[in-house]
Amino acid sequence: MADEEHLQIIRQGVDIWNEWREKHPELIPDLRETYLVETDLRRADLGGADLSGADLSGADLRRANLSGAILGGANLGGAYLKGANLSRVNLAGADLGEAVLIGTDLCGATLNGSSVYGASIWGIKVDDQTNQQNLIITPLGKLAITVDDIEVAQFIYLLLNNQAIRKVIDTITSKAVLILGRFSEDRKPVLDAVREELRKHDYVPILFDFDVPENRDITETVSLLARMARFIIADLTDPSSIPKELEAIVPGLAVPVQPLLEGLAKPYAMFKDYWKYDWVLPPYRYEGLQLLLATLVEKVIGPAEAKVKALEERRRAIEPS
Repeated sequence: MADEEHLQIIRQGVDIWNEWREKHPELIPDLRETYLVETDLRRADLGGADLSGADLSGADLRRANLSGAILGGANLGGAYLKGANLSRVNLAGADLGEAVLIGTDLCGATLNGSSVYGASIWGIKVDDQTNQQNLIITPLGKLAITVDDIEVAQFIYLLLNNQAIRKVIDTITSKAVLILGRFSEDRKPVLDAVREELRKHDYVPILFDFDVPENRDITETVSLLARMARFIIADLTDPSSIPKELEAIVPGLAVPVQPLLEGLAKPYAMFKDYWKYDWVLPPYRYEGLQLLLATLVEKVIGPAEAKVKALEERRRAIEPS
């Protein structure tokens, strides 16, 4: 049970609580099995506190410091944990159902066996020391399904229980076309026009603006988009066009790539190294935007779709029956 003195102090409000913590840094707050439902604990210093078995459902814990706290078996259902510091917190067996975790620091935290059904999880921080095994993603009383990653938990639950999510995934993988190029003054109108033409043919174009300094985040992002795409259209007309992005995509992903070249433009020198990959199609050279749009189905979409089907047949041939 909680220390009655500690319980009375926290019930007087966060300001009085934090002032008491500053005066007595050597004390470890004992708030075991405390009833703090829907309590306003914004910015409360609960670092190192023992809150095991406490009922914090619906509590507002925004910007609270819970670093090193013990919350095993606690009820945090519906709690608001935006920006809360939960580093090194013991949340083993805790109920995080419908909790809001936005930008929450979970580095070094223990989440093993906790329930995360209905939790809203965005931009959290985890590291190699975060223990997150056997997270329960189904409601109490239902067949338990567990995962070992809190960020994956939300996605898996939606995938299993939301027909709309499954439809979105099917749409992306069957209709998404990634368009790579540079948003220079000359090339942007071409890329925009290609995007609009693809929409007319029931595709979902994804146009990524690379007119920014190249860095690891951009390369990782384009690799992820490429994995979801049915095929890729790569505008190579600009001499500085997308070499790093193609380097990240082509060797490891068997996704058809249809290059475009306008007029007498030549691809960058290293592009020839990709011709050895069967999924890189011969560049389509065109004269002017109107010709490109008029021949897009025959010269771009057609070859790309043919290659998609050929790769699918090849996969089926090598997969065990």
